[in-house]
Amino acid sequence: YVAAVYEHESILSPNPMALVDRRSALELMGKNLDIYEQQAVAAARQGAQIIVFPEDGIHGFNFTRSSIYPYLDFVLHSHSGKWNPCREPYLFNDTEVIQRLSCMALKNKIFLVANLGTKQPCEHTDPHCPPDGRYQFNTNVAFDDDGTLVATYRKHNLYFEYAFDTPPEPDYKHFDTPFAGKFGMFTCFDILFFEPAVNLIRQYNLKQIVYPTAWMNQLPLLSAVEFQQAFATAFNVNVLAANIHHPTLGMTGSGIYTPVKSFIYHNMESYGGKLIVAEIPVITMDHETNLEKTPGRISEKGNEHLPPPFYAEMMYDNFTFVPVWGEKGELQVCANTLCCYLNYQRAVLTDELYALGVFDGLHTVHGTYYVQACALVKCGGLSFSSCGQEVTDATALIDFQLWGNMSTPYIFPLLLTSGITLDFADHMGWKNHHYFMSKNRTSSGLLTAALYGRWYEKD
Repeated sequence: YVAAVYEHESILSPNPMALVDRRSALELMGKNLDIYEQQAVAAARQGAQIIVFPEDGIHGFNFTRSSIYPYLDFVLHSHSGKWNPCREPYLFNDTEVIQRLSCMALKNKIFLVANLGTKQPCEHTDPHCPPDGRYQFNTNVAFDDDGTLVATYRKHNLYFEYAFDTPPEPDYKHFDTPFAGKFGMFTCFDILFFEPAVNLIRQYNLKQIVYPTAWMNQLPLLSAVEFQQAFATAFNVNVLAANIHHPTLGMTGSGIYTPVKSFIYHNMESYGGKLIVAEIPVITMDHETNLEKTPGRISEKGNEHLPPPFYAEMMYDNFTFVPVWGEKGELQVCANTLCCYLNYQRAVLTDELYALGVFDGLHTVHGTYYVQACALVKCGGLSFSSCGQEVTDATALIDFQLWGNMSTPYIFPLLLTSGITLDFADHMGWKNHHYFMSKNRTSSGLLTAALYGRWYEKD
């Protein structure tokens, strides 16, 4: 099927904290919706059957609970009947944004997914009801190609979004399409958690995911395109990911991903939005992971030559590293219950320092979640203390086999190359209670090769 995602540089309120009236809010949102309209037309012209827009793209961000209120549409989340906002605009008040999105889908005969803020009054008898008597949600809406609202999803894992409420229960939302079956839906930070993302995919055996996001890139392990691809690979799903484009805030990175191929956009230099349109196969079943022979164990006798471990901060976590010296070698490094192993060979020795790092613990900055990671990374300079820094360019071509005795089945394989481009492992999977990934010769200089494990039970 043909899919489209749009990375949108949103027109932002000059002062999101200021209290404005509904008319002014609609005026600002209208400017963003005008751009959406152009992109929906362009996507449909290129044969796209579905288009996905990013999180916060219509209203922007950095609001307070009260300052976002005029920007919120009314949406009934438990709406059982079919509602077509374009054809039936009179059913509810404060649905101007929903109506425009519905009409875009209808006019262009395209399935459309977008993100907006919504409000829902609640009774004080409801124990979860906020003191001001209303819920405010970060919401995705999906419309079919006739403009009918087919699904609404309220973001569950909020990322410092004080304007919004967490829904009382996680939403497991999916919608049906004639061209690719069921699509599941979640938002941004949700991708790092079991609820609802993993549970949704497992419960409904989903193979297509739409994913609006407003992601701030964090190298070396959580760049948008890097993790979006890893998610598609880990769960054997297609992911249609639309990010916001604000390079000054570190926000870029959208794509259409299959488990074995990707069409991405990552651009920290230019301004303006970017439409990606690609034809991808419908995934109907699980293909077996390509397993190869057991990774070689490290011989004990070689251990007296292992370089000494050192410690450095990476992604705000205290990693234990060993340097990757020379043109080839076998390394291991351990922390808590996790041991990581690396066999490597460099094509040419360059004057770049690489290190193999391990972390097995609770990550506590910008969210709390338990990580098990084995990571081969290029360091920022030649000193040990530079390992874990954000690096975007590399020249070293490295053949490697990386493995670890992970305690969780949820492993996201990361493979990032120079200029924030993606590569794919030759082989990966489980063997003898270890997860491994191997690659002969990356397509360009290696930035990160990592097994990023999420041990959800220990969050």
